[in-house]
Amino acid sequence: MNEQYRRHGLPRPTPERSPAEVVELQLESLERNDNPYLGSGIETTYAFASAKRRRASGSLERFTRAARSDVYRPLLDYDRAATTPVEVSGDTARQEVVVVTPDGEEVRYEFRLSRQRGGEHDGCWLTDDIVPME
Repeated sequence: MNEQYRRHGLPRPTPERSPAEVVELQLESLERNDNPYLGSGIETTYAFASAKRRRASGSLERFTRAARSDVYRPLLDYDRAATTPVEVSGDTARQEVVVVTPDGEEVRYEFRLSRQRGGEHDGCWLTDDIVPME
């Protein structure tokens, strides 16, 4: 996390957050992606990315490029979202999300999370993947 992220007091992973809270927090930040600063929603999503996800996506800059791609762009500055109940199995969880874009398009994703074991985020639920659904 950069200094700007810290200065604005944006959320960080904690073991007290449930999988549903982690997804909701990411959705809220992406809904207003450029508030309080340009790309802060994407940066919040990156802050809640698991080590597995970070290994796959690389740096924040690379993660940001992927988030702005056609596949994930509907998550940025969407009009509204709906979620299904979270399905938890041991240390993994998944939740389906439907976002409605400003143009009225409905786009589905599945958030896949895991509870981290060891390291700086021990006990925290973090996102392993956000999978587009047909």
